[in-house]
Amino acid sequence: MKKQHLLIIFFAILFLFLIQSSGVLVESIYILDLMNSSLDAKVLGVLFFFVPLLGLPFYKKFSRPLLWVLFGLLFVCRGAMPYLNTSNRMIVAGIASAASFSLLFLLITSLPMAARKASAGLAMAVGVSVLLRTAGHGIDYTLTIYGSWVGWLLGILFAVCLLLAGSHRRLSYPSYGGKPTLSILGIYLVITLVYFSVSAPAVIARWTEGNYTLIVALVCLLALAWAGISVNRPALIEHITSGILIAWNLLFTLSLTLTLLAQRVAFPATIDSPAVVVGAPTAGQQIPLAFMLILFPVLFLDLEVIIQKMQTSTEKPRSLALGIFLGSLTLIVLIFINIFTNVWGYIEPVSPPFRNTYWLSFFLLSGGLTLIAWRLSRGKTTTKNEPVSGYSWIWSAVLTLIFVGTLVFALPTMHVQADAAGKTTLRVMTFNTQQSNDDNGEKSYAAQLALIRRVNPDILALQETDSTRISLNNNDYVRYFADNLGYYSYYGPKTVSGTYGTAILSKYPLENTRTAFMYSDKDETGVAETEVQVGGKTFTIYDVHPDSSDEAMVAFAHTLIERSKDKPYMIAMGDFNLRDYEEAYQIIDEVYTNAWTSVFPTEISTDGVDMSGENRIDHIFLSPNLTAIDPTYILPPESATDHPVHWTDITWNTP
Repeated sequence: MKKQHLLIIFFAILFLFLIQSSGVLVESIYILDLMNSSLDAKVLGVLFFFVPLLGLPFYKKFSRPLLWVLFGLLFVCRGAMPYLNTSNRMIVAGIASAASFSLLFLLITSLPMAARKASAGLAMAVGVSVLLRTAGHGIDYTLTIYGSWVGWLLGILFAVCLLLAGSHRRLSYPSYGGKPTLSILGIYLVITLVYFSVSAPAVIARWTEGNYTLIVALVCLLALAWAGISVNRPALIEHITSGILIAWNLLFTLSLTLTLLAQRVAFPATIDSPAVVVGAPTAGQQIPLAFMLILFPVLFLDLEVIIQKMQTSTEKPRSLALGIFLGSLTLIVLIFINIFTNVWGYIEPVSPPFRNTYWLSFFLLSGGLTLIAWRLSRGKTTTKNEPVSGYSWIWSAVLTLIFVGTLVFALPTMHVQADAAGKTTLRVMTFNTQQSNDDNGEKSYAAQLALIRRVNPDILALQETDSTRISLNNNDYVRYFADNLGYYSYYGPKTVSGTYGTAILSKYPLENTRTAFMYSDKDETGVAETEVQVGGKTFTIYDVHPDSSDEAMVAFAHTLIERSKDKPYMIAMGDFNLRDYEEAYQIIDEVYTNAWTSVFPTEISTDGVDMSGENRIDHIFLSPNLTAIDPTYILPPESATDHPVHWTDITWNTP
């Protein structure tokens, strides 16, 4: 393989590791800190993003030793991530992200004609990232214990490409544009936007309730197509004028912002407001999504223009400092803006203004990048790249294999075969997964999956499942559970709404899926609703997770009853955040049957499980025609979360 290809692969792995380590760093801080609805010293872990500043004094005299020191740190820390607990994972992820950014700027400022290679490398990194996440059913396969070997192999390939490309011998006096601050800030914006979205297209599917397979395939195809064109048909890129570049950026910013605004929910404004029901997306809501997906490769072009501008004249390494500082600060601020849209009710007085502003961080990213591209593309010089030596079939074959593998993994999984007509009982289960972390803040998705398989519910209500966002490293645990179980699934409230997530999984097809948003003054209360046909009956399922003031909780209880009172076979379950002595609980209990207390009036089971008083906020309520049989709670730590897991079998009478 040619030196050009090796350097592109090198940049691809570097960008991949950078995105992975940054994502794990933010996720670990969130798990340790923000998931407890507070901020403490652990949030200072974001200072790892400023560490690249410390390497600048060594860029000139010790660039070659620095290169290998940074590589060694990245290789070891990135490889170790899957094996460590959350606290240690935060530390190694911080070191890996710092080493990644440092390596990136060292190479950009030391390698001649790096713009095209870095751009193609980022495009390839997106394609590989999409492959790894589809292979892991919504989780990056290389960040799991069972897939960690792939991460080590990528690290070895990283070193091989560096050695064979001879980059260690070509490092020279750094060369970059006069005042590179704006260029470096642009690089940070490109990387951040890729990290926030297209590196994990399940994020986009959860924004919009769009077709997962189609979104994944299109993102992967266009990213890999850019990597292919950069090598085999670079003239197509070189003919793009500054005017086209700016128009492309403007259209992408517009389509991205409209994609998110089209999914924005007008939440109930007052305690007396009726529920706002959101069903399947309309064709009009999907139009900006289609344009956004088609236009997103402008990010790769932006990176090429930005790096090219950095390499047009010579300055000293210290001139990078302001750009790296501002870029790191911008990255951190945008991360917090994005996360505060989800925890707006908990971190006062900072977070409340960010309620229902999920679109804001993406608008700032894409709009800021458009301005930088406009500023830097004025008087754009001709791109300097190595001569093209013909079409590379090997390169095309590698990219094709990545795409085909992604497409295969992205296809819908086979559903379990369950006889709905002959059923005379149902097993329903509610499970607050705490973003698939246990009571100690350690990842527990595998243990949770094993528990679900052991219980084998027909219908499963999950809460705190909104993990397909940067705070949880864009992991789609709902897809992970649904694919591994072979269940039908409804994700519930879109991540754009800022809820904590209520998802429904079922052995039987889900009909008329929808989310009812009810008044809230602390968390967005999004109740996932659906119908299931079993035994000739239509069961209406409500998956709830309210958390508000006492007045808002009473309003929630009345709204839930109003929405469900005409349903003869109604099952409402979830984390109600209500004890049996609270008014809102008693309102619901007067109308519907609590599965646990209908069998154990003392709230203590025959085998001694005490769910009285403060112990019980996860409930299953049934309409009068349904009867609970053998309700069960499993308590932490056996539940692999911070909540008890609750299930029951149900029989029914014909009204």
